Amino acid sequence: MHTIVLSAAMMLFCAQVAMADQPAPAVVRELAPGGRLRAAINLGNPVLAQRAASGELAGVSVELARELGRRLKLPVDLTAYPGAGQVVDALGQGAWDVAFLAIDPLRAEVAAFSHPYVVIEGAYLVPADSPLRAVGDVDRAGVRVAVGRGSAYDLFLARELKQAQRVQAPTSAEALEWFLRDKLEAAAGVRQPMAAFAAAHPGTRLLPGAFMSIRQAMAVPKARQAAARYLDGFIEEMKASGFVARALARTGQSEATVAP
Repeated sequence: MHTIVLSAAMMLFCAQVAMADQPAPAVVRELAPGGRLRAAINLGNPVLAQRAASGELAGVSVELARELGRRLKLPVDLTAYPGAGQVVDALGQGAWDVAFLAIDPLRAEVAAFSHPYVVIEGAYLVPADSPLRAVGDVDRAGVRVAVGRGSAYDLFLARELKQAQRVQAPTSAEALEWFLRDKLEAAAGVRQPMAAFAAAHPGTRLLPGAFMSIRQAMAVPKARQAAARYLDGFIEEMKASGFVARALARTGQSEATVAP
């Protein structure tokens, strides 16, 4: 019985790999109707994408976009956005074919998501002398939480916080600036950059634990369902082959968790 189940799983994986490596012409047209793969890169999450001093874009999302273009035999146009909110806004203008975003029910109304490729924790930053000691302490009256507008954690906290107030900055980086400038009670964001910020600002600290698990995936406009199915196979291969883990390591993000 175990052999049969294992064989079936292997056949499914091989089928996904074949689909990912040899896309049908109709899938290529759906992924990139204009003949060039336009990829939106979210610089609001430095775990996934960074801009070097030279201006060159790097990161796991950049490498995935380029590898997808190679598979499709198409040129890739990378467009960087300061935050996820701007990426989603650009979808309404038809500005991209694929993007790298956290899965969220609100975004799923306009975009179709692949399986996740990275899982990241959302964490709270507070002043060092704050009475807030645990994640559960944050949702209380009088607590103001700085967030990047339209980020995954902004959308999540809009549903979850009942008493605390979100303060929406244009980007996640600006949310941290507002947190300090306006002496807010907390800031919410991706754990890794929040930890780096806390290390550089001794008057702050991270709360232990996570308030959410952020599942990062590739996205296409919702109507492109064949493209989304192809990306499922593509992402599964990229994880299984070690491509995602190696891309994270190359940019110093090896602490990020590759999705199961």
